[in-house]
Amino acid sequence: MDPLAHTLAGATLAETRLRDWTPRAAPALILGANAPDLDAITMFVSRDLSLGFRRGWTHGVLAMVVLPVVLTLLLLLLDRAVARWRGRVPRARAGPLLALSTLAVVTHPVLDWLNTYGVRFLMPFDGTWFYGDALFVVDPWVWLLLGASVVLARSTSPVGAAAWLVLGVATTSLVTGFEGAPAATRLLWCAGVAAIVWLRLAGRWTGRIPRLATLCLSAVALYIVVMVAASLLAERQVAAWLAERDDTPVEIMASPAPGNPLLRHIVVADAEHYHFLEVDWLSRDPIRISRPSIERGGENPVTRAAMTAAHVWGLAIWTRFPAYRIEETKDGYRVSISDVRYVWRAGSGLGAAVVELDRDLKVRSR
Repeated sequence: MDPLAHTLAGATLAETRLRDWTPRAAPALILGANAPDLDAITMFVSRDLSLGFRRGWTHGVLAMVVLPVVLTLLLLLLDRAVARWRGRVPRARAGPLLALSTLAVVTHPVLDWLNTYGVRFLMPFDGTWFYGDALFVVDPWVWLLLGASVVLARSTSPVGAAAWLVLGVATTSLVTGFEGAPAATRLLWCAGVAAIVWLRLAGRWTGRIPRLATLCLSAVALYIVVMVAASLLAERQVAAWLAERDDTPVEIMASPAPGNPLLRHIVVADAEHYHFLEVDWLSRDPIRISRPSIERGGENPVTRAAMTAAHVWGLAIWTRFPAYRIEETKDGYRVSISDVRYVWRAGSGLGAAVVELDRDLKVRSR
């Protein structure tokens, strides 16, 4: 999920009764919800390093133990420093801080699992990717539900209200600008934002923020369960649809559409091709072909040699549905690589790369 969703998840947890467990509870929950994204620093090194390292070490089982401990120690040190500066006794308690930090840190890979990008829960012991295929990486309904209690609780000052106003305008511009998002999505989002503004101006839920935060978290959990079930249903429907046509796929992926819970983009992989479908539960014919099929390119000596190139190390680890296009050149081969989760033409888009090989299938220096 995007950083805003993770931050709002931690902030909403902080608006429940959990905030009463110990001083520094809110920082533990908000920082913990974002802590696994420490690996984002690799994005500033290279795109390929980011593909190979992201959602790995800092999202795996070892990090789920180490990160809460580190965060708890830092917050205890901060509490002591503030107490010394103010001339009072430190108030933060280690046990509750560790419990809250652990809860917050664990929410991060769980939310990331819900996307088609995937997460490696077992790192560093096992690099297997796990995919939930349930939520688009930017989900407006998660934003809306998680943001409600936080906005009502943290917009009482002029500065707070102004900050939320700016964020509201920015997110509204993004949601209403989603390519392919139906008009109902735009209208429902605007209605949701208007409802939060009305609740804030009317003073509703004042003094009942913990209850509202708990209700919002419960609603998000229910929404996630429904979206996971919907993706599984879409895959089964497509499998049955293909079986009627005597097609036997190797793998089916149901990818959520931005802002539209009733639509799934489908990738069907068979031995030689990728096929692209849509499942639209509001349509009379819910399953339809969305774009022409493409060749996978297949695994052969040329593509295997290309994937050994140093500059596609991360891509080789990350790719789930690789597509290859081989062009013969006067000196050897040019291999264009991409992943059809995000692009449909080999060699362009997220994670795409080009590898030059000589006639002996040796990688040519870049």
